[in-house]
Amino acid sequence: MRTMATVRQVAVAAALSAGRLLRERLGRVREIRYKGAVNLVTEVDIASERLIVETIQAAFPEHAFFTEEGTGSASLDAPALWVIDPLDGTTNYAHGYPMFCVSIAFLCEGEPEFAVVYQPVLDELFIAERGVGAFLNGERLRVSQHADLHSALLATGFPYDRERRREALAAFARFTLTARAVRRDGSAALNLAYVAAGRFDGFWEQELSPWDTAAGTLLVTEAGGRVTDYDGQPYRLTQGTCVASNGLIHDAMLDLIRRDDRGGA
Repeated sequence: MRTMATVRQVAVAAALSAGRLLRERLGRVREIRYKGAVNLVTEVDIASERLIVETIQAAFPEHAFFTEEGTGSASLDAPALWVIDPLDGTTNYAHGYPMFCVSIAFLCEGEPEFAVVYQPVLDELFIAERGVGAFLNGERLRVSQHADLHSALLATGFPYDRERRREALAAFARFTLTARAVRRDGSAALNLAYVAAGRFDGFWEQELSPWDTAAGTLLVTEAGGRVTDYDGQPYRLTQGTCVASNGLIHDAMLDLIRRDDRGGA
């Protein structure tokens, strides 16, 4: 296996190339298909994924892929694996709303080792390397220091399954009535990157896929934050629930998620 320096170079090049493609085609989507009642995929998702995979394969022909649009579906514990979301925030993108990103993570034996989240409209490149740290356009990132959930700015997302949204809406209401504010902007990877950058104090969501979180969770932990499932256990990519925070409000977030609509535990 080549060095992490090569992994970094290739991952960043792939993300920037895909980001240019997304930026150039924003507002010009020609084809929208549905993977579910409200889960969209466009021809730009497909083109972005193809570009990313081809870039990585040229440097690492022996590596495996796990991607949102089906180019690869290798085991998550493969020796060398790339987990890719070529366009996180497809619904936003299809509507011309500039809240979307490219998300790429490199895993060894199931553990994220390097991550890139690129927001092409703002030209913000978030990267993280295990044990090295998290960075935004070369500047080191640290999570926020807000210790009170009542003064926190949070982010979340809702499941595609409309029946499961009832449960998510109940938690959303509890957080809205407790925290300073809650944002719901349709890109889990960016939400996690913003937790790492200290822009959000915390994030929670259910029914997430590995490509939604593989890069973002490494960003959070390398920026000094905490990531678990809804039960407070260490987060794994096979788990569908995710809570990420600055660590200081994490237990309070978990308590609120577990609370029922009557206010009891």
